[in-house]
Amino acid sequence: MERVAVLADIHGVLPALEAVLAEPDVRSADAIVLAGDIASGPQPVETLDLLKELGDRAVWVRGNADRELVEMARKQYDDDPPDAVSPWAATQLRPDQVELLAALPTTVTLDNVLYCHATPQNDVDVVLVDSPIARWAQVFSDLPDEVRTVVCGHTHMPFARQVDRRLVVNAGSVGMPYGAPGPSWALLTPDGVQLRRSALDTAAAAERIVQESTYPGRQEWVDEYLLHTYSDTEALEAFRPRSEA
Repeated sequence: MERVAVLADIHGVLPALEAVLAEPDVRSADAIVLAGDIASGPQPVETLDLLKELGDRAVWVRGNADRELVEMARKQYDDDPPDAVSPWAATQLRPDQVELLAALPTTVTLDNVLYCHATPQNDVDVVLVDSPIARWAQVFSDLPDEVRTVVCGHTHMPFARQVDRRLVVNAGSVGMPYGAPGPSWALLTPDGVQLRRSALDTAAAAERIVQESTYPGRQEWVDEYLLHTYSDTEALEAFRPRSEA
């Protein structure tokens, strides 16, 4: 794989996904890794249908929100919903889409690069750009030596850092980016890693979601996640207790 585009945390935001897929470097990539939390959002069915059109170029990885959608669709989810949109999104999925998400792996390794959603160990742990080396060593404890790069998502904030001679890349979030507006994603090439951000007319995207989605809370959703962007400071403060658990 010479060029790999990594799209994480799309969260069922079709206009943001379309903006990233239109990028020349994504269109020409040898593989497009979908690093979890793909469909839980205001346009779950349309998002999955568009990604299926990528065919064999798409490398799918399951995130915690995808797992939860499957559990909700199958009436196997017993906890309080993580957000308002997930229970609704679960009712929208076709049976084939539920089966697709249920069958996804939690990690994929290509050319000694491991792709996951949260950490190689599970889909829920939170590890941040400024987490201590000891915490990173804990979540990497089961990795084989030949894996020298780990690419993840989950926290919606892009970064790249070294951890004891390994490179760790967070691709950020396509659908719900934190830190700065615009869908964020990553491009891996033989020359290194690029953290990228695509242009998106958020007002037009919000209007389109309000018009096309049937999610009852769609206006509130776009107000919070498209027309407003949480800062990296706000996001880090919110995630910090979970990263130290």
